[in-house]
Amino acid sequence: MMKSDNTIIYWTRLTHDNWNVYLAATKEGLCYVGSQDKPLEELADWVNARFPGSELVRDDAKMQVYSEELAEYFQGNRDRFEMPMDYKGTAFQSAVWNALCHIPYGETYTYTDIANQIGKPAAVRAVGAAIGANPLLITVPCHRVIGKSGALTGYRGGLEMKTWLLQLERGRVPVKETAEYV
Repeated sequence: MMKSDNTIIYWTRLTHDNWNVYLAATKEGLCYVGSQDKPLEELADWVNARFPGSELVRDDAKMQVYSEELAEYFQGNRDRFEMPMDYKGTAFQSAVWNALCHIPYGETYTYTDIANQIGKPAAVRAVGAAIGANPLLITVPCHRVIGKSGALTGYRGGLEMKTWLLQLERGRVPVKETAEYV
């Protein structure tokens, strides 16, 4: 749990095609990308656990830069994110999340690959736990991690969302050119 300093967490909801995700940011950058079609309570619960006493404020204009980059990704027009991100975790979690950001677009790694990449080959289960704690779905691409057998494994957004993201990155999903920020 993080200490609160009366942080303001700004949020918006990005709607693209059939997808609805909540986004949140601190003044430092994007701090949360929600699961597909989950209610605002998912975001509120996360904020209350990580930033107790903070204020959750809807600000579509302030969140526009984040919404635009994610919409470009959903449209198949972006393969990496340039937006500032504000993810905070333990040193181990941060190492795992940084490793996730180095998985190339359209490729998959295993949990073992990530454990080896961070120099902790025996920490495969801990890698899985750190990936499960990733607050930034899509932008910190935990959807690119699969089981050693090649099978899709758990994902906070659900396996349907994970499958769709992987198909998008492999050019197998028809994309629409419109997104809506509501």
